[in-house]
Amino acid sequence: MAWPARIDIREEGPREGFQFEKGPIATERKIELIQALALTGLKRVQTASFVDPRRVPGWADADAVAKALRPPPGVEFGALWLNEKGLARAAGYPALTLDGYLFMSASEVFGRRNQNRGRAEEIEVQRGMARVYAKQGLGLTRCTIMAAFGCNFQGDIPVEEPMACIEALLGIAAETHPGAPPPCFMLADTMAWATPGSVRRLIGAVRERWPDVPVGLHLHDTRGLAIANAAAGLDMGVVRFDAAVAGLGGCPFAKHKGAAGNICTEDLVLLCEESGVATGIDLDALAECGRLAEDVVGHPLPGRVKQGGTLSALREGIRAAKAA
Repeated sequence: MAWPARIDIREEGPREGFQFEKGPIATERKIELIQALALTGLKRVQTASFVDPRRVPGWADADAVAKALRPPPGVEFGALWLNEKGLARAAGYPALTLDGYLFMSASEVFGRRNQNRGRAEEIEVQRGMARVYAKQGLGLTRCTIMAAFGCNFQGDIPVEEPMACIEALLGIAAETHPGAPPPCFMLADTMAWATPGSVRRLIGAVRERWPDVPVGLHLHDTRGLAIANAAAGLDMGVVRFDAAVAGLGGCPFAKHKGAAGNICTEDLVLLCEESGVATGIDLDALAECGRLAEDVVGHPLPGRVKQGGTLSALREGIRAAKAA
């Protein structure tokens, strides 16, 4: 299959990255990075997590960050919450764009560690959240299947497990938002078990069972395969990707020893730019944000483009040298 003409990238770096960092990061610096990202052509930046600060101390200042944000025209600032209390907190800030989302883990072991709930209980919790969204007039736009490809605690995840999660969440969506289009299902490689082959297999299985259900990818790069997995997704026609500036991020509950960041936004944009796939993102501005992210967290981050530079800049330099 030919690669799509255009893809949509949702920036997860601030939200996911700052929850994963070990040391405290000043609120002002979080805001600085978020506002800089909003000027690169990105249309959606996930900014904060409204969760229990005892479990995720990196977002103890979520309210302060959200209060200070000023989204430029055409850019949405989003947030994460895990329950109705978190949603109520996020709803208090006009800078944030709220939309309904659900999530489940394809690994029941990880689900218990992450949410302290088994599969059956999780389904009921997600049904309750979907009813809250419907009551508040929020559409159900996105469902994330965590550990869709494998789990550091449970091992390989058979295709049937994420498929069962999708089936359950589609049922909830039909019940609480009848007549609405199906949400996009983000297949999350939470613990970096995916390979290009497993990406193609799972997407193919979902498409065969539910051809009208949108599918996206949330990839982590712990084992260096994220960009190859993104290419496999592009082979399958995927047009929705999550990514993180400079490769920020990771899941604090995933038992990772090495770098656990999301696929680097700049690296994904470079792949697309050099392959004729439009993103609408200024890669040079984004690379500068990658360098800013490194300065904010105070240690090297795994993204490559912020170090190696963009090919377009190199071409321009060569042209200028030849013309001199």
